[in-house]
Amino acid sequence: MLDRPTPESRVFKVVGTRPVRPDGIDKVTGRARFGADMTAPGALVGLVLRSPHAHARIRSIDASEAEALPGVKAVVTRADFATAQDPDDDTLDNCMAGEKALYDGHAVAAVAAVNRSVARKALKLIKVDYEVLPHVTDVDEAMKPGAPILHEGRASETVPEGMSANVVDRFQFGHGDVEAGFAAADRIVERTFRTAATHQGYIEPHACLATMGGDGQADLWCCTQGHYMVREACAAMLGIELGRLRVTASEIGGGFGGKTTVFLEPVSLALARKSGRPVKMVMSREEVLRATGPTASTSIDVKIGMKADGTITGACAELRYQGGAYPGSPVQLGAMSAFAPYDLQNVKTIGWDVVTNRPRQAAYRAPGAPMAAFAVESVIDELAKACGLDPIDVRLKNAAQEGTRSSYGPTFQQIGCAATLEAAKSHPHWSAPLGPNQGRGVACGFWFNFGGNTCVSLNINADGTVSLSEGNPDIGGSRASMSMMAAEELGVPYEKVRTVIADTGALGLNDVTDGSRVTFAVGLATIEAARAAIREMCGRAAKIWGIDPDAVVWEDGAARPAGPNAGQFPPMTLAEIAAVASNTGGPIAGHFEVNAEGAGVSFATHIVDAEVDPATGAAKILRYTVVQDAGKAVHPSYVEGQLQGGAVQGIGWALNEEYIYGSDGRLQNPGFLDYRIPVASDLPMIDTVVLEIPNPGHPYGVRGVGETSIVPPLAAVANAVSEAAGVRLTELPMSPPRVLAALEATRT
Repeated sequence: MLDRPTPESRVFKVVGTRPVRPDGIDKVTGRARFGADMTAPGALVGLVLRSPHAHARIRSIDASEAEALPGVKAVVTRADFATAQDPDDDTLDNCMAGEKALYDGHAVAAVAAVNRSVARKALKLIKVDYEVLPHVTDVDEAMKPGAPILHEGRASETVPEGMSANVVDRFQFGHGDVEAGFAAADRIVERTFRTAATHQGYIEPHACLATMGGDGQADLWCCTQGHYMVREACAAMLGIELGRLRVTASEIGGGFGGKTTVFLEPVSLALARKSGRPVKMVMSREEVLRATGPTASTSIDVKIGMKADGTITGACAELRYQGGAYPGSPVQLGAMSAFAPYDLQNVKTIGWDVVTNRPRQAAYRAPGAPMAAFAVESVIDELAKACGLDPIDVRLKNAAQEGTRSSYGPTFQQIGCAATLEAAKSHPHWSAPLGPNQGRGVACGFWFNFGGNTCVSLNINADGTVSLSEGNPDIGGSRASMSMMAAEELGVPYEKVRTVIADTGALGLNDVTDGSRVTFAVGLATIEAARAAIREMCGRAAKIWGIDPDAVVWEDGAARPAGPNAGQFPPMTLAEIAAVASNTGGPIAGHFEVNAEGAGVSFATHIVDAEVDPATGAAKILRYTVVQDAGKAVHPSYVEGQLQGGAVQGIGWALNEEYIYGSDGRLQNPGFLDYRIPVASDLPMIDTVVLEIPNPGHPYGVRGVGETSIVPPLAAVANAVSEAAGVRLTELPMSPPRVLAALEATRT
């Protein structure tokens, strides 16, 4: 086989084009099947009884009247789940409360009945004896001595003695001497920032259908970002073997990280086991907001010192994140990513993981990073303007480069941080004029990207078409990307490849679709599986020609003799080899399994223009530009969509979205009427600039793009709104009442 070209030198034929998406027709015609679309004969309706209290001890649950109601086939409580659980895994407790209900909306029981009306009546008949306890929903309040305690004995050994038991972990990163850095600075800015918890806002609520036979064999259909994760979690909670549970992922109506855990799935299986019938469960929007995981709310202190020429001499941040009722907030990732875009000699971040009486947080696109970037990028912007310097020039002066020791430890390889800044500075947006009450903001963002366990199977069909099976739900265009990479490697048209999402019984373990891992990791596995099939096809051609397999190469979708010494044989195309496969050794396939490493980090720079109405405090986004390094844009339209989607979600987070809790600890806005996500009229067209600095860890140079795009918007929008308003805004969302209050404070 010939040496393969590097990503920099390779001329792609399929990768980088914009073919029609394979799921488009099904989705626009309504044929695609989402979580709530699956049905089964005799299926029951499952509903969940949820705690009305933010914090309460469960003294007893009496379900006898509900069980006696005609049409009720099963009632489950915590007693119906396996007891042998990992003490550090709170997934079961989050799905079904044990000794205590820890937040408003916490599940305490569930019923399965012949229809929804009967199920609702049954819920009202379940008697729960609660001992209501004091609660705390604010991260800073939860850290204070005397705050209501959620758990005892859960703190990591990294937490100093004497702190509230609600502080469960501490993280620290950095290098150099921060105090010496501050001493060398000409100007220092120190501020405190706060961000509200926000939900991923996926359109499709959680839904599933479960069946379990008398032999213990179970099937589950659900909307999820990782059906192998669902299988593992549910099998553990029900005390069954992994091989007895098959999980199939439906189409997914949005996830953004919020469908990387389980909520209804183990409950539906428990009800199916107890009733002996299929059980279907679908959350209402109120349940989604009250009981599934938003991201963390935060309180962050940032201090940065800078010389008059823009050199950052010292930087530190202390981040306090509440991750809801259980340990595991994304504060570690926030602390690692806070200063990652910069080459700093003296830097330190400290992160505190805090529990509160809120739903357990779930991932939300680059979990932890947007909040940290909001704080850091706001201070850098303020310092640049105080020194009379261009905000992009300051960032360029301090930008991380290849060989930079990152703020969280590793040394960067080939990266595109400075390239995104240079592209932003040369973009017409940066020099466009502004009008009255308008401001322009810029911010950088970073994400790690991940690889992980991946398994694919590629089959060459007898007619020359290709079937590719992968084990990751398609949440961002992975079926198109995998088909394109397989077609590229095999040398066949894109239309000849069909990619499907296999169930858990068809492939080996595949990690969750998160961490921007799929195009990188599954793409890598797809390429290697295609190469394995190519080796087999070259061997089949060699067998037909009667020559050594090493004397055969694969070019332009066909096997060819490697040179004149190999003999004079006409090329055999993939279709020709496939047609005679039965006579040359049987079916032809390529498989590849890997725990992928080498996912390249990703950087982005965003520019945004905003206008503030001085009479009302309302902010409007006028123009938005995203510049991001994709490594290699496999399907540019999907990449642009990811960049635009991240920007839109960041705009909502910055201006409107927040979880609002009352003094009783209950969520006050559990619906899209009161929890306001952006709509089309709130947004301008979002321009995208896609850079391609190849990732050396991938055969085609691919980097993940799905998460970095949500990291800069909070800060970029805040910097624009702050400039337009003439006052620094330090709390998100920057809703009209909050901006107006800041404006009025400057007028008094």
